[in-house]
Parts: sequence; C-alpha cells; structure tokens
Amino acid sequence: MPNQAQICNNSAFDIYIYKANLNATNDIGQKLWNLCHVLRDDGITYLQYVTELTYLLFLKMAQETGTETQLPLGYRWKDLVSKDGIEQLNFYRALLLELGTNGSQRVQNIFVNSQTALKQPRILKKLVTSIDELDWYSAKEEGLGDLYEDLLERNASEKKSGAGQYFTPRPLIDCMVELIKPQAGELTQDPAAGTGGFVIAADRYIKRHTDDLFTLSEAEQSFQRYQAFYGIELVQDAHRLLLMNMLLHGIESEVSLGDTLSSDGQQLPKADVILTNPPFGTKKGGGLPTREDFTFPTSNKQLAFLQHIYRGLKPGGRAAVVLPDNVLFEDGQGRNIRADLMDKCNLHTILRLPTGIFYAQGVKTNVLFFQRGASDKGNTKAVWFYDMRTNMPAFGKRTPLNKEHFKPFELAYGDDPNGNSQRVDEGESGRWRRFTREEISKRGENLDITWLRDESLQSGDNLPEPEIIAAEIMTKLQTAMDEMEALMLLLEGDPETEAETEALLEDV
Repeated sequence: MPNQAQICNNSAFDIYIYKANLNATNDIGQKLWNLCHVLRDDGITYLQYVTELTYLLFLKMAQETGTETQLPLGYRWKDLVSKDGIEQLNFYRALLLELGTNGSQRVQNIFVNSQTALKQPRILKKLVTSIDELDWYSAKEEGLGDLYEDLLERNASEKKSGAGQYFTPRPLIDCMVELIKPQAGELTQDPAAGTGGFVIAADRYIKRHTDDLFTLSEAEQSFQRYQAFYGIELVQDAHRLLLMNMLLHGIESEVSLGDTLSSDGQQLPKADVILTNPPFGTKKGGGLPTREDFTFPTSNKQLAFLQHIYRGLKPGGRAAVVLPDNVLFEDGQGRNIRADLMDKCNLHTILRLPTGIFYAQGVKTNVLFFQRGASDKGNTKAVWFYDMRTNMPAFGKRTPLNKEHFKPFELAYGDDPNGNSQRVDEGESGRWRRFTREEISKRGENLDITWLRDESLQSGDNLPEPEIIAAEIMTKLQTAMDEMEALMLLLEGDPETEAETEALLEDV
C-alpha cells in the first residue's frame, strides 16, 4: 500500500485509481464477511467461519498468485470448483486431510488436523461460488494481506466469536511498534503470537523504512523474510490464522505451535526486540509453568510471561508488552519479579491504557517498555508513567479507539526507543510523571501509581459500558476461585501439588 507522501506525488488519475482499489478491497472484505450469515443455519460460529474461510482462501489465493506448486496435484482450487453437491463436500473433506499430510511444510502447518464444520453441500457451494466471483484483481493490487487482516479484525470485534483473546487493537500495536522501532537485521520475537498482529506490524514498519526492503542487500532481504521474526502460539486454530496472515504478507519465518511457559519457550533464541500481549489469567488448576529457568515460580500467566520476556532479551534488547494491572501491584512473587525486572532492565516507561479497548477482556491493562541492561543489577533509575485512563472516554463500539488517541503519549515518549529522549514531568495535574527507583521501592515495588483525580467518580458520567463492568467482575471472581482451589489442595495435603499450591498462594 502506498504511503501518504507517495500518494501526494501521484497524478489526480493515480489518486483516483488508488481510492478505487481501496474501496474495492473494503468491498471484498465486506462481501466475504457477509458470507458468514449464510452459515448461521448450519450452526457455524464466527471463529469456525474465519477458519473455514482460511482453508478456502488459501486454495483460491494459491491459484491467483501462481503458487499452486506447493499443493499436491488433484487437490487445488479448480478441482474443488469442478465438483458439485455431496461429491464436492466429500472431496473437500478429503482435501483437508490430504493437505494436512502432504504439500509444502507451510501448507501442512496450516492444514494439520483441519476438519470442516460444514454439513450441507449447498453451503459449501455458496462459499466456493461467492469466493470465485470476487474481484481478485483489485484485491491483489491493494494487498491480499490487508484483506485477510480485515477479516481477522471483523472476527475479533464480534463478541460471540471468542476471538478477541487473540487480537490486540491495531492502533495499540502500531503505537508500540512506532516507539520500539524494530530495525532490519534484528531478531523480533512474539512469545504469544496470536494471529500475528505484532509480527505483521513490525514487518510493515521495517519495510516502510527500507523501501519495501529494496535498500537491503540480497542476504539481508532473505534474513527479513525467513529469520527475522519468530515466536510461539499455544492455540492451534489461532496458529492457522497466524501462518496464513504471515504468508500473505510475505513472511516465512518460523512461529511454532507450542507453550511458551514450557521448555518450548526456554529454547527460543535471545531477541533484540520483543513485542507481545500475553494471555490473561491463571494457569489452570493452580499448576506452575514447566520452565526450569524461572527464578520465581508462579501460576500467574502474566508474571510468568514477564519473566520469559526480560530473560529472553539480549543485552541492550528492548521490549514493549501489554500486561494487566495486577502485574503492577500483586504481592509475593509479583513483588519479587518486578524487583528483578527493574534490576535486570531499565523499566523506563509505563503506559496506563484506557478501559474497553479489548474485545473479549474487561480487565485494565498497561504497556511496559524496558531495555535489558549489560549487567543484572541497578538498571532502573526512574520510571515514567503516562495515564491514558483517568478522565478518558470508556472506549468500545460507541467510542472506538484510534491512532489519534495515542499521539499525546507518543509525543511525550520521544523518538528514542529506549526512553532516553528529553522528558518533562507534568506534575500532579498532568498525565506524564516521573517516579524514582527509590520512591517505587518505598511503595513495596508497587507500580500501580495514580495521581489524577477521577472526575467520573464524582459526576457519575463516563462510566464503562455494562459488558466491561461485567467482565471485570468475572475476572475477579475467576481469580478468587483459583485461589480457593489452591487453598483446598494445600489443606488436603496432596504431596504432588503441595509445592505448586504454596507457590500459588505466595502470589495471592
């Protein structure tokens, strides 16, 4: 997609063509999404629909882009289109099985263990015919990756889809990437990759600053395509969407299916950059991550991921990570992990995010920005906080979050990715404050620092949407249930779970 400067240099005719292509792509995205309504009578969920669409789009896009050689003969788009009725549905089921075991490695990774949720031949016929009739020339001109990302975003915005847990809002991702500034030649990791939002955004940022990689040598271009990005995703359906998303954006690096909080994560190479939004919650049943390299065992997923991230950076490496409020104040192992983080890294900035920005989560969140030190002691001298939550709109469908909302924070953060730009404390009436390491230590390593008066508490205005309030209540109830389960296990004296349970209770 051309940038604004390129568009301004074009002729009026070129601008017309650009806008026409953009509208065509948006139209295709809407038409594809409207097909999900066809599936309602077949009992198909939104997430199942997008997964189903991924299988079909992969076949069609392979035909459109001339890459069908990665597919076995006899199992391509034209073979599916040529059939009808129950024969087509049976062939489709056989095709999914075949592609999960044959074809290129990337094809097998996308189709492994795949199965269709379609039950009626007429539904499959409708999908195949509708996809075949779309304006693929315009879609290819504008970018197939953008079309696919549009589908992922539509899916995540549907509360019933359940996909919001894999999706970080694009304006937030773009802000984090712009400030961290990933560079060509660096290793960039996402240990909770989801559908690939951070990987795609980091790749897009690098391409924007290297003329779509043309300013790089052939070896450097190869590195960016095949090695620069890596990570892990736990959920297989999300991993399929991730692989498809990367493929359509020309990224063929390895993001594996696995558990970062197991030995899978322990084996990841050290990174120059980590950008991520780990899953929220407590490990099921109070169990601990099966990692031998964690100094502070904990059942809290976010605290475990935080340990993985700062331990997984090279000296001088930098990270931006989305974490819920409890990571800032949780006692026990939480306090130990925060102290360890501030010793090993320069935790220079915390952005307190507004409520309502996650589709499936009602928790309050923050972004932590830090750089790994050359030594393991005394790296954090002071932490800058930006309060983007107090006296801000309750974001949601009525007030959607956009890139403009992050502009004041980005200006305060400055151009240096490691927080070394000149900064000015705005005092108690401003959103931008500096607190020294000594002040934080006196608070018991508590980073849950607020200073602005919340006017909504006085007026009753600007309250969160009801579903956000309900989600916060459910999150607190789930945490309480996990803690009660751990206490019961400890009282029962089960020797196999006693050590894990005591570690869990340390987190409480």
